[in-house]
Amino acid sequence: MKDFFEGIQYLFVDILFAPLDALRGLELSSWFGANIINFLFMIICFVALVYWAKQLKIHKDNNEENQDTTAHSFFK
Repeated sequence: MKDFFEGIQYLFVDILFAPLDALRGLELSSWFGANIINFLFMIICFVALVYWAKQLKIHKDNNEENQDTTAHSFFK
């Protein structure tokens, strides 16, 4: 049973977390390089937010949205 858990430890520590360890080592030489994943996530979230706001405006301009307070049963 101990070998099973050591196998799980080896999988996560030595294989799956290796890229994150490389990013941690990169931080000492390049802060921007180490944070490239964060920048990518921020860009993706910004693009999704702009797309969502654009779709909301399209539906509002077409009067497709029922803004009555009794539009949903849980508002009664």
